[in-house]
Order: sequence, then C-alpha cells, then structure tokens
Amino acid sequence: MAVYNIVEKEDELLRERSKNVPKITTNVLKLLDNMLETMYKSNGVGLAAPQVGVLKRVIVIDIGEGPVKLINPEIVASSGSQLGAEGCLSCPGLIGEVKRAKRVTVKAQLPNGEETTIEAEDYFAVVLQHEIDHLDGILFIDKAKRIQAQ
Repeated sequence: MAVYNIVEKEDELLRERSKNVPKITTNVLKLLDNMLETMYKSNGVGLAAPQVGVLKRVIVIDIGEGPVKLINPEIVASSGSQLGAEGCLSCPGLIGEVKRAKRVTVKAQLPNGEETTIEAEDYFAVVLQHEIDHLDGILFIDKAKRIQAQ
C-alpha cells in the first residue's frame, strides 16, 4: 500500500465535482486501501478521493468502529440538525462550527459491488456529510461559522 499526499484547500481540484465510478476495478480497490492508509497516517477520521488528487466518488471513514469504504455514496435522506466543530485534512490548522443534519441515509456500493444503505446519526452522520461534500467540490470552510486557527 501507499500513502498519498493530501491536496490542500488552495488547489482548485478540490472545487471540482467527482465522477461516478462505473465499474469497481482493482485500481479502485487499491485506491480505497491507499486512501485508508493515508487517512490513518494523517490521524484523520475520513478521506475523500479528491483530497488525494483523484476525482472519483470514493470515500473512506473510520470513527473508531472499523473502516468503512464507500463507492458512489449519495445522501438520499436527512433529518434534524446539529452544530459541531469540524476540521479537515485539506485545511490544516483550521477549525470551524458547521451545521449538519443529525441523521442521514446514504446509499452506496461496497468494494465487493454490493449495494448498501447506511442509516447514520450524530458523529458518523457528520463525517459522511463532510466527505460526500468533498465529492461535490464543497469544503467545510464553505459552511463553517467562526473559523479559527487551531
């Protein structure tokens, strides 16, 4: 496996919309594994492919309950709201308060090609929303209130 460089907020690539993954190939599986290793090495809890310079709709997450690898994730429902502090590996040293949905339903594909539906709430819901925003070219600083240096 390999550790990628993380693309930072000044890079216009982070503002582009990622493309759907039409077929799960060995390259996509390798990308997921390398993204996970990169996330762990960087002490993150989530990472989206654009953050490593790849415009594909692929994310990895681990909030302490084991790794989650998702391909073509899409939020299909959300409810409630919560306000919390967020940071980002692509925006080092910055933190801000972001209003997010408290609960989300996400449809995606797993690495084995199986379709899945995830019902998430609280912190897991926040991380899913944050990473899926990356796939649409949105950074947390676009939504944050009171951004400050850490």
